[in-house]
Amino acid sequence: MSEVVSGDVLPGAPHPRDQERLFGHGVVEADLIGDFRAGRLPHALLIGGPEGIGKATLAYRLARMVLSGGPQTGSHSLDLPVTHPVFRQVASQSHPDLLVLHRVPEAGEEKIPTVIPAEMVRRVRSFFGATAAAGGWRVCIVDAVDELNPFGANALLKTLEEPPPKALFLLISHAPGRVLPTIRSRTRLLRMRPLGNADVLAALDHLKEEMADLDAATLPSAAEASGGSVRRAIVLARGEGMEVRSATLKALEQLPRPRPEDLHALGARLQGDRSDGLDLFIEAVSDYVAARATQGEEPRHRLVRLGEVWEKVRRSAREADVFNLDRKALVFRVFADLAEAVR
Repeated sequence: MSEVVSGDVLPGAPHPRDQERLFGHGVVEADLIGDFRAGRLPHALLIGGPEGIGKATLAYRLARMVLSGGPQTGSHSLDLPVTHPVFRQVASQSHPDLLVLHRVPEAGEEKIPTVIPAEMVRRVRSFFGATAAAGGWRVCIVDAVDELNPFGANALLKTLEEPPPKALFLLISHAPGRVLPTIRSRTRLLRMRPLGNADVLAALDHLKEEMADLDAATLPSAAEASGGSVRRAIVLARGEGMEVRSATLKALEQLPRPRPEDLHALGARLQGDRSDGLDLFIEAVSDYVAARATQGEEPRHRLVRLGEVWEKVRRSAREADVFNLDRKALVFRVFADLAEAVR
């Protein structure tokens, strides 16, 4: 199993490259296999959709299939036995024809960078300029393309424009609409949808053997509250995830006059949780703002104000996370801004 800490995986969860199963996307896999067998697989796929629904797992499964010479005989899924040499090489990050661009700490550092550095992206040209070690395909996974800075995006674009034969780019994106138009125009968008509750619960059941911190009693409620994201369901099902979400929703329902004692309690809970609680708090606020904005009942000036507040919330949350700022103060500041916007 992978042990290197990186920005493309939830801490404590198995890495997508180690996963032998993917839940809820059987039709997508069957279509990809059909394209491969018919010679219609594009040189670059932009795999888009919300976080935690299986985009990276699909990318690694597709990479393994291509690098192993094609789908298993008669198969309509991208399954490859864990005993297969390609599976083991990909899991151990030792396959010579696979290049993965993602956020990892630099040598001697512990902090994960906020972007994929351009220096890493520049390896793409030399990677595709060399002959494939196995004489077949070469695959580059970018997880996620949203995390490229402008220099990195331009470096990637140069190879996307003139791809060599049997080159496959798998670009993962949580917001494909924000990807550079020049990159989007050179890829085929593969839009993946949030999972159904049953598929999220099946994924959690599969993962609980490897993740001892998942609270089995909360798995059904975590799946229901996940919005179709296994990642979010994991966060909800570990630690005080469900309690943080419940406390945040309770305070949001009280707007524009939330009770100070409830905000104090929520802030204290976040203050003591240095792992995933802040993300859950921000996600709940995001869901609230999105719901208000899409109901079609808000006047224009209030929609504008809600958008401004949401950008301010995201900025404040990033600062609180990066600089380890007081989270109780963050809660009161966020709810003061929300109250002003909806009053």
